[in-house]
Formats: sequence, C-alpha cells, structure tokens
Amino acid sequence: MQERHADSRNVQGDKGVSIAAVGRPRVCVALLTRRARCDRHTASMSPPPATPEKAAARAAGLRYVDDSQPGYQRRRAGKGFSYRDPAGHVVRDAEVLARIRSLAVPPAYTDVWICPWPNGHLQATGRDARGRKQYRYHPDWARVRGEGKFDRIIAFGEALPKLRRHLRNDLKRAGFPREKVLAIVVALLAETLVRVGNETYARENKSFGLTTLRNRHLALVAGGRVQMRFRGKSGQHHEVEIGDRQLARQVRSIQQLPGQALFQYRDDDGTLQPVDSGEVNDYLREVMGEEFTAKDFRTWGGTVEALRAFAATELPEPASKTALAAAQREVVCKVADLLGNTPAVCRKAYIDPSVFDGWERGELVALAGLRGPRQWEQATLRYLRRARRVTAKVSRSKPR
Repeated sequence: MQERHADSRNVQGDKGVSIAAVGRPRVCVALLTRRARCDRHTASMSPPPATPEKAAARAAGLRYVDDSQPGYQRRRAGKGFSYRDPAGHVVRDAEVLARIRSLAVPPAYTDVWICPWPNGHLQATGRDARGRKQYRYHPDWARVRGEGKFDRIIAFGEALPKLRRHLRNDLKRAGFPREKVLAIVVALLAETLVRVGNETYARENKSFGLTTLRNRHLALVAGGRVQMRFRGKSGQHHEVEIGDRQLARQVRSIQQLPGQALFQYRDDDGTLQPVDSGEVNDYLREVMGEEFTAKDFRTWGGTVEALRAFAATELPEPASKTALAAAQREVVCKVADLLGNTPAVCRKAYIDPSVFDGWERGELVALAGLRGPRQWEQATLRYLRRARRVTAKVSRSKPR
C-alpha cells in the first residue's frame, strides 16, 4: 500500500533516508513518482499468472471460460426453445444449433447459459428445479481433469487454510441453514476422506457416500463416540469414526431432523432439503476460488498419508527392484485401506507419483519425526513444490 501513496515525503533512498530530506531537487522526486506510477500502471496491465486449470485447458486445446462471459441464452418458443446470441439475435446456424442440442440441457432448467465457443471447457450451465446450479463440460475436459489431477494438488493444499477459516464461520451459524450443513459435510470430507456420494448410486446400487447417508447409518458407540456405518462403492462395508468431538455433536444434532436423509438443511421457506454432491462441489468452488471438487480431498489425503507412511519406511538393503516394489506395495495397501479403494486404483489415482520417487531417493526419511496432521500437510506441500521445481528444471534442460 505504501507504493501507491509515494510522494516527496516518503520516497526512500538506498539506505532508507528520505530523498527530500537530503535536498534532492523536487524535479527528481516528481520524476521518480511518475516513474513509479508508470511502473504500477504497466504491472496492472500484465496478465495474471495462469491457474493450473487454465494451463490444463490450454494444453488440451480448450478455452477456459465461465458463465459470467457473454454466451447464448435459451428462451421458450412454443413447445420448444430458441437461442439468442450475445447481441440478442436468434441463432439459426445449423452447426451451432446441433452443438447446443448435443449438450442435452434438460427442459426444466432455467437461467441457461451456453458457451459461444465449441472448444470452451465449460459448455453450459443452468438452474435445476431446486435452484441448484448445474454444469455441462466439454468431453475433453473430463479427460484433462483425470490426467491433471496431480497438477492441481499443490493449489488444493494451499487453499485449505482459506477453506478452514470459512468452515469455522459457517459451522457457528444458528439452526441448520444450507451453508452450515454444507460446511458440516465438507468438514467430514476433510477428516474422513469418505466419498461424497451420488443419489443414483444410492438408488440403483444401494451404495452410499456422505451426501446420501441415511439416519440409520449413524451409530453411537462406547465412550460417546460417533461412527458412520454404511455400504459404500463396490459393496465395501465402512465403519468410519468421527474423531472431532465438536463435529460429531453437530452431526448428532442434525440427525434429529425429521426424514430419512442424514444431511438436510432448511431453505428460505423453512422446508427441509437433502444435500447433494453438486451443492458440495459448488460450495468448494465458491469458497476456495478454484474448480476443486470433493474428490480432491481423497487425492490430497491419499498423498499426505503415503508421504507419512513412506517417511516411516526404511529403504530395503539391498535396494533391489523386488524389495522396493514390495515396500511400496505395503504402503499403497495401507493408503488404499484408508480410502476404500483397490491398491491398483489407489496408486494410479490417489498418490502423487513424485512421492514414490522421493522415497527411493531417501528424501523422506528426514520427515519421520513430524507430529500432527498440520505438520504433515505443510511437509507434503513443501515436498511437492520442490519436486515440481526439479521436474520443471529437468524438462527445460532436455533438448527440443
């Protein structure tokens, strides 16, 4: 802030002495002030650094967009719809109309926005019957997000303190408004790493995640502890204890609401509404400022737990390929058990590959003395940043 108010009274010389105090001509001070203003103006014109999402979209040949930009609007026309371009003209181009129809935006959606560019990473948004915002992404974006899941893990870890501050405020809200119940669900995601859940899976497969849990899935066990007991994906049985006592009390309180769904909130009319995964992901986007989803908690948590386990695992002697593979398999199985995945899926999708390399190079043993989850999170962030810098340096040094 000081730079914005620089004048002859506070412009400093190399040793911190006021330039005006040593009698320097006023024209020089004015010149320096104008130069500072010019520098600030130039800096303000510089484009902000690309986020991981924007970089990933660009690498895939996609254009990173959002629905605050001008786009096509859908309007009711008889029994169907017409579409208007940003200038308000009716869209008649057959190719554009074919792309719009291929998005299959449900007729019941309102406030429909459609991307004007066929290569936009986000192709459409709209509000469903309950007013929840829904998204339609470019087919290539799903592939990019799958391949680039580890590229954004650092940004996710860096955004966690901001999320936690927001959660603390929302958890203090009186009653059970939408923001508070979503904060409870997100806090549980962060602590337990349980899947967020999907109503279709719950209905068709009788498998559950956080947002689809029923009141019957919550159990009070010895010592006043609270457990979530449910059948998860692939029929796997879960018994997950809520370690945070205050959070456990919040969940017990919400269980007293009428209805079968565990996580419900009262809308503006006082009507109870069940939480769904889309609302959870919207909450994360709004609070964290990036396109993170509930699944990122599992990727982050799996990587932190793997780094922690590897730090406590000595390199075998001799370090043969077989011995290294066996030790890695043991760690992966431990993380897979925590996440409820098979070891193969866990290794491929939930543990950053650089953690394996760091262990083989003996870089993780120095972390063995760390205590507490926050220390391990910070250590994971530092390690991942360093690993990315090394990878980038090696990549730049390769002949093109």
